[in-house]
Amino acid sequence: MKQEMTPKDAALIAAKAADEKQATDIVIQEVSDLLKVTDYFVICTAANARRAEAIVDEVEEQLRTQADLKPISREGLEDYEWALLDFGNLVVHVFLPEPRDYYRLEQLWEEAPTVDLALAGIKDPVFSERIASLLDRDVDGD
Repeated sequence: MKQEMTPKDAALIAAKAADEKQATDIVIQEVSDLLKVTDYFVICTAANARRAEAIVDEVEEQLRTQADLKPISREGLEDYEWALLDFGNLVVHVFLPEPRDYYRLEQLWEEAPTVDLALAGIKDPVFSERIASLLDRDVDGD
């Protein structure tokens, strides 16, 4: 029997799964104080549609096997420009670079605290200059 997962635990699993499939600009935001519909966002970027599909599949697989979670809804899987997996207390957003830059979802909820990716076991996350500046990090991960 699997141990009950908190939404934060699920977000960490999703972030790690995305990282393992070479997602970049991974951000975990705790949005529970700002939104009534979910507790955490995991937002990441995929280099192309094929990579986005692999990230979505890995996130679903890891949350299913480690947390016994299945998405309530899945959107954007036709072209993977902005794929969304809604797990209730967790929503995972997988963007291609252009839509990520256009929508700037992480800035829309910039008051939300972010979760350190090291808690997910992500050692050297890759950030663009824009995301690094939002997180007050150097682009090389320092």
